[in-house]
Amino acid sequence: MVAALCMGMPAGLVAAVMLCVLLLPTLAAGNDLKHHPSPYLALHGDDPVQWRDWGEAALREARELNRPLFISSGYFACHWCHVMQRESYRDATTAELLNGHFVPVKLDRELHPALDDHLIRFVERTRGQAGWPLNVFLTPEGYPMLGLTYLPPGEFRAVLERVAERWGKGPESLARLARQASAELAAEQDTSAPAGSSPAPGDVASALGRSALVIGDELGGGFGEQTRFPMEPQLLALLETQRHYGGSVGLAPFLRTTLDEMARRGLRDHLAGGFFRYTVDPDWRTPHFEKMLYNQALLARVYIAAASVLETPRYLDVAAETLDFVLRHMAGTDGGFIASLSAVDAAGEEGAAYLWDAQRLASVLEPRDVEIARAWWSLEPEVSPDTGWLPQRLRTPAEAAAVAGVDASVLDTRLPAIRAALLAERESRRPPRDHKQLAAWNGLLLWALADMVEARDEERFRNAAAGVAAFLGTLWDGDRLYRARDGVRVLGEAGLEDYAYVAAGLDAWARQGGGPDAARLAQVIAGAGWDRFYDGTGWRTAAVALLPDMPREPALADGALPSPSAVLMAVSATPGTAPLVPDAPIGVARRLSVPAVIDTPFWYASHAGLFFNHGTVSDRAGTGVVPDVREKDE
Repeated sequence: MVAALCMGMPAGLVAAVMLCVLLLPTLAAGNDLKHHPSPYLALHGDDPVQWRDWGEAALREARELNRPLFISSGYFACHWCHVMQRESYRDATTAELLNGHFVPVKLDRELHPALDDHLIRFVERTRGQAGWPLNVFLTPEGYPMLGLTYLPPGEFRAVLERVAERWGKGPESLARLARQASAELAAEQDTSAPAGSSPAPGDVASALGRSALVIGDELGGGFGEQTRFPMEPQLLALLETQRHYGGSVGLAPFLRTTLDEMARRGLRDHLAGGFFRYTVDPDWRTPHFEKMLYNQALLARVYIAAASVLETPRYLDVAAETLDFVLRHMAGTDGGFIASLSAVDAAGEEGAAYLWDAQRLASVLEPRDVEIARAWWSLEPEVSPDTGWLPQRLRTPAEAAAVAGVDASVLDTRLPAIRAALLAERESRRPPRDHKQLAAWNGLLLWALADMVEARDEERFRNAAAGVAAFLGTLWDGDRLYRARDGVRVLGEAGLEDYAYVAAGLDAWARQGGGPDAARLAQVIAGAGWDRFYDGTGWRTAAVALLPDMPREPALADGALPSPSAVLMAVSATPGTAPLVPDAPIGVARRLSVPAVIDTPFWYASHAGLFFNHGTVSDRAGTGVVPDVREKDE
């Protein structure tokens, strides 16, 4: 196990050495969550682990007891989070180790995205990869020491024992190593402004296109060798690249392949609509079954843009069906929409709400309709998970009719009733919902709805957009945003992504008929975002950073969500929002992002998109010179 964990560590990084030392055998309160408004945290309310909620109190307790913090981060829809809870966190022996030697903290990553991102980066740098459940040991002062993801229960207990033993023998040395590792990681962030002029937009477009095609799979579409994530921020930036530079970047075939494969294979729910978060294989066939609001919003925007850029109207139908799924199945209260649908059903079975077998089909459909359904949705073992058949659209209508042995007109006649019968049966297997309504994700949804209204002005989308805008207004108290709402309760302090996405959504909606109130609120929230999270040297992602090693960054990379620094800059450069945001900070922020865009354009694709829509880095007075206001801002 030690060899496997330590392989591939970055050479010379102290944290990597520390990790290996920690795991070498030779060197080696009550639960606060039962009634928590976060469904994910409430799930852990009956664990024998004495979980603390994240906050200053947990840090203070760790310092007073001189015990390491153990932060376990996850989210409601996460399959492996449920598995680790069942195997480890409900195990009495594991609980005894955690309670006796650590201060255990359970974190809903959707309420504390800045902290989760910080811990994810640490684990990525020391392990080479990260994911959820994310489990990180920290010193009582808050410096990360060791991070890992899912482990089987025996291996996990062994790690707990070795960390506890090592801390007991020499906490001072571990704390020193953790501080040193933190300093090394922070030193990698260069906050100095680059010298020289900004690259031309065409050069940025070429670099982004080349990097995408190197990473991308031109035959099967998408990015990645093992799994397939949609990577919506990159797709949106690549579509903008294609819109502005067309044939010079040669992205159209790759984009069409990617969008077609995502729409017809297992990433998409072909009965109810909507998309799953990712597939576990490179062929887009077998998903992890959680459905996240942000995926629906971003993929709707991707397909809306693609319909125009690639001149393919059917992509607009995919976007409409995705948003219709959200309206039907993810509606919350007061016009807002919930965070997610779980990957597991009430019995803990992943994907059970979406899979079919021969017996279940026969219980719902007549024999002739069974054959039509199997042909239309490719309900065949070789293209579906082992536990059942997942509807996919791998055949043309003519091919499906031939396989079913019927005339094509029969498909047109029977398919609506077949779909309705299957959906009715699926209602009994509806997955659990995470009913938090997050500011950031609802901002992204409003942005998508506004784009949809612009492309296809239909009453249901316009009404939904007005409802989301009204909901977002309830999260603004006149001075600050709240992160989320659960019924009448507001939850958490909003971070940079909330301010950026809410401002962008309101700004987009104002331009599609949302009115002056939406425009004014977009302006105010954008201005507040700059005031809270930017200081002329870089961005922070949380209003209050409780850990000591969370530095400001010149530019924030794209992850599952678009870079909030890029989004806030873009919305602040629009005529409607700009008056409350001074020109100089925008110019300096854009200039600070240049090195990242030049060096790794694919991972800063949203920043690259700023060049396409707003030209080279310059002040908007037209001088072409960006004033250096860092000294004043500091």
